[in-house]
Amino acid sequence: MIQNIEIRHLRYFMTVAEELHFRKAAERLYISQPGLSRQIRQMEEDLGVQLFERNNRKVQLTPAGQYLKKEVSVLLKNLEKAFEHTQLMEKGQEGSIKLGYVGSAMQNVIPELLIKFREVHPTILFNLTEMDNARQVQALLHKEIDIGFVRLNQVPENLQLHPVLHDTFSLVLPQNHPLDVNNFHSLTQLKQESFILFEKNFSPVYFERVMSVFEQAGFNPNISHYTVHANTIFKLVENQFGVAIVPTSLKEGYDMRVKFIELADIPARTVLSAVWNSQNRNPVLEKMLGILMECVK
Repeated sequence: MIQNIEIRHLRYFMTVAEELHFRKAAERLYISQPGLSRQIRQMEEDLGVQLFERNNRKVQLTPAGQYLKKEVSVLLKNLEKAFEHTQLMEKGQEGSIKLGYVGSAMQNVIPELLIKFREVHPTILFNLTEMDNARQVQALLHKEIDIGFVRLNQVPENLQLHPVLHDTFSLVLPQNHPLDVNNFHSLTQLKQESFILFEKNFSPVYFERVMSVFEQAGFNPNISHYTVHANTIFKLVENQFGVAIVPTSLKEGYDMRVKFIELADIPARTVLSAVWNSQNRNPVLEKMLGILMECVK
């Protein structure tokens, strides 16, 4: 009967589903292999469903087992969050929220958001992790973070996307470069230069926008280096390895021997968006989204 299934059975099932090996799963759980096999077999009998296909060589999830693994993963994460928030409330805190972000979001969007949020909810704890766009999407789907800040225009089903900043592009030049805001007229003045750009897989949409800037200027850039870190781009520019195009917001927060020329007359913009999982039940997320929407009105 389903009523006989307890949380420990779900953890046993998930461990076997992850390892696909009863001995390794038993070692992780610190129980005997025969005991684990009995628990899984009893769970299958209570559900009236076969979850694993077993033979002498390997263990595999059945289609029903694959479905249950996905659903139990979400269930256990929600339960873990509920326990965590219960403990925080006991300590007089409202809860916690985990944020992921691309580097440029930390220059102004996130600090301003957190300052306003803290004014209203001073007892909520924050956990912030810099990660690329793809990693944020996966972390949101697996509920490892609650909200992300990405440069994407498409996300998987169940994720919600909301633009928070439409940013211009800026050239980044070594401090001693002959061009400056007074004598810069067109990107064609730099057609013989080597360019340092963010990698395409950092954000394909962002990369296409940058390439459209070159297309509008009428030339294909000589790209000498790719990276996913703004700090690396600025270091390479500083040391004369080339010039770069970055979101204008990135000029804040760095102290390097580089200069910026904003390309304000170019119509292309890069969009920073907030993204979250619509199935996330963290009560703090709703509060965060409320403040966020007020900030971007």
